Amino acid sequence: MKLNLPNKLTVARLILVPFILAFTILPYSIWANAAALVIFSAASLTDLFDGKIARMYNLITDFGKFLDPLADKFMVIAAVFGLVCRGFREGNAWLFWVFMAMLIVTIFRELAVASIRLVASKSGVVVPANMLGKVKTVMQMACIILGLCEPVAHDLIGRAAPSFREQSFYGFYALTYVTAAVAIVLTLVSGIVYLKAYWKYLDPET
Repeated sequence: MKLNLPNKLTVARLILVPFILAFTILPYSIWANAAALVIFSAASLTDLFDGKIARMYNLITDFGKFLDPLADKFMVIAAVFGLVCRGFREGNAWLFWVFMAMLIVTIFRELAVASIRLVASKSGVVVPANMLGKVKTVMQMACIILGLCEPVAHDLIGRAAPSFREQSFYGFYALTYVTAAVAIVLTLVSGIVYLKAYWKYLDPET
């Protein structure tokens, strides 16, 4: 099957997923976080451009409608899982539990939406990503980027001012946790919106 440019970008995003997982799951270091940030940001940019190119040049396909949101989910879940592992390894309870909650909610939401897509496809309906789902994905990406950047910021400040390491908020990544909370809420709400919109395809009487 010949892929157009937007679909090639989507496939490239999928290819980057193992690298995202590898660098986020590594023990913390500035270089590991920098590598994870660069790869994750590059993958996020493909998500931005594939949709714009597809709409601009009328290259929207059912393949792209199906694979694009799937690639987003793999990318996000890989990064969040890596940060969960890092929080566990470092004994950072906040990091572990916040990202664990995000991971669980994301997985359950995506399983529900994937099931809806599967059932709807039997009626010839392709379920595309909606605007709320896209906003949710952007917030998840912002949370992950902050989750990679804030530890580096704390580390660098701690090296420049050793007394900072003694503060109670050292290792507490407030911006990361706030955006994670927003992402979790958006994940739940967007999942409910999908269920309501496509519930007719799940009617047990049909």
